[in-house]
Amino acid sequence: MYEWRNGRSRQILVSLFCIFALAYFAFHALNGRRGFEARNRLIERSRSLEPEIRRLEAARARLERDVRLLNARDPDIIEELAMGLLGFARPADRVLVPSR
Repeated sequence: MYEWRNGRSRQILVSLFCIFALAYFAFHALNGRRGFEARNRLIERSRSLEPEIRRLEAARARLERDVRLLNARDPDIIEELAMGLLGFARPADRVLVPSR
């Protein structure tokens, strides 16, 4: 009778261990640092950052265009960019101010 109980209790212990191990891994697969919930949060964050990425890529393209124009060593382009940034005009230029 003792051997039957010992074998049966060992079987129960192994089964309980397997159930707890499965529960542990299932919990961490869902809620762990790299689980499904974390993955969903990262996907949501990437979707919320996409408009900012597009805006920054457009700004980068404008800056790259300006650098290409400056590297062309064309004095007219450099003068036009400088006047636009500084807000200056030559005395012979006509300045149109939009009405508000």
